[in-house]
Amino acid sequence: MTDTFGRVHTYLRISLIERCNLRCTYCMPEEGVLLSPKSSLMTCEEIYTIAKTFVENGVTKIRLTGGEPLIRKDIPVILEKLASLPVELSISTNAVIVDKFIDTFKENGLQNINVSLDTLDAAKFKEITRRNDFEKVYNNILLLVSEGFKVKINTVMIKGFNDDEIIDLVQLTKNLQVSLRFIEFMPFDGNKWDMKKMVSYAEIMKKLNSFYSEEQIERLQDAPNDTSKNYKIKGYKGSFAVISSVTNHFCDTCNRLRLTANGHLKNCLFSATESDLLTTLRAGKSIEPIIEKAVQAKLKVRGGMDTLKKLQEPKLHTQNRSMITIGG
Repeated sequence: MTDTFGRVHTYLRISLIERCNLRCTYCMPEEGVLLSPKSSLMTCEEIYTIAKTFVENGVTKIRLTGGEPLIRKDIPVILEKLASLPVELSISTNAVIVDKFIDTFKENGLQNINVSLDTLDAAKFKEITRRNDFEKVYNNILLLVSEGFKVKINTVMIKGFNDDEIIDLVQLTKNLQVSLRFIEFMPFDGNKWDMKKMVSYAEIMKKLNSFYSEEQIERLQDAPNDTSKNYKIKGYKGSFAVISSVTNHFCDTCNRLRLTANGHLKNCLFSATESDLLTTLRAGKSIEPIIEKAVQAKLKVRGGMDTLKKLQEPKLHTQNRSMITIGG
């Protein structure tokens, strides 16, 4: 699975469900989304079959996403089946009900968990998620860490909302062994994206440099194909990073493919083009030619939005899905 730019794709993100128990404004439009009918969503067996095909073609890492993957009733079975494949298995969750799955994760060897948390203020949490679950999420993060899981906290930065919490969020890593990741606000259908709302990588680092000395901020070695620029404050247990998808993209080393809950392959998060694997699978035909064609069609940068001017063009955002139906 090598594209025309020499990028080898070894990482598959699988969305299990389009529904979620939160309503984050940057992910789900205020009016909601048109959900796929249940009959068009991948079954547990179909998820396994498609994942197995990708593994046979070079995928070594699978991350489960949603919506909120843990609200899918057959999630224990899905985890058990995927854990039988020779891959690193991980999950992204909002952590509202993650406490119910501690044993399930351990039984299936799942160690890496990404949790969404955009603020440390309960009132602002309710504002952005449209739900009152801050205490649940925060306490479940503490629980995951205490149970020995490797936890990354994903924080979408929005100007005028949480950019005043940059220092407080990094302070979390002082006594908590987590990796906090600031994510630049990205455009998707229905999330009212505006370049003026975005807090850039440069702005985040400027804020941190005004509080910590140059000697305190340590640049860490990024992993191969990493989307984040990684740092740590000397003496702190945890670390922090910035994912600069907008101002400083990492497309040159991208190794990711995405499978939506209704079985469509997206070769890029920003791409409006999709390849329907599920219909072909249900027809009893091989999905490998479709996968190969999709990988070969991958554009060099952000689904063709290779400049900030193109990224700011609203009609290009609305050709894509809203984030909740892509998979976080």
